[in-house]
Amino acid sequence: MPNADFVGLVQSLLSTAEGAMGEFSPVHHRVQNDGLARDRAKKTVESSLRLLIMLQEKTRGNLDFTESDILSSAIQVVRDYHHQFEA
Repeated sequence: MPNADFVGLVQSLLSTAEGAMGEFSPVHHRVQNDGLARDRAKKTVESSLRLLIMLQEKTRGNLDFTESDILSSAIQVVRDYHHQFEA
């Protein structure tokens, strides 16, 4: 059974990246059209990605299948967000 605190931490980092991308925030239009907001969003996404990857490295071998899957999925989503800044 996955640890609720661990899942909550992963979801929090994912939500932070989603918010920066405008997924759950009214700043979506501004992120696309304002260089400063875009730079801030990029830094937030990069920070979330670094933290998720660090969490994966530090917990390797100590997670159950569900926790590992949740973490891997979150990393992939945030990587996809990060790649949008490179386009």
